[in-house]
Amino acid sequence: MGVDYRMIGGRIKQRRRGLERTQDALAEALGVSVGYVSQLERGVAKINLDTLAAVAGWLGCGMGELLTGVDSARPDYLAEEVAALCRRMNDRQKRLFLAIGEDILENGT
Repeated sequence: MGVDYRMIGGRIKQRRRGLERTQDALAEALGVSVGYVSQLERGVAKINLDTLAAVAGWLGCGMGELLTGVDSARPDYLAEEVAALCRRMNDRQKRLFLAIGEDILENGT
């Protein structure tokens, strides 16, 4: 499975527009042309890690969010996944899962 540069570019574009920022402003911040920013957002140009880090910093998000579309800094990060897992468990498994979670919180492991 390869890197989906179109998805990454789409996330960059969506986040940039959500912040009401222009391609011109991003290009200036990166020291590149507006055409290159356009190519990044369309997935035509392959973004390298250094540029991705710079874009993420400018957008105020993590690189992981641009790569995966998941914001691990959100308070509800993985909440639905945990809830779905719990729905599949029987009562004994739920109590064990809860005890493990409480132990992790108490001991930091």
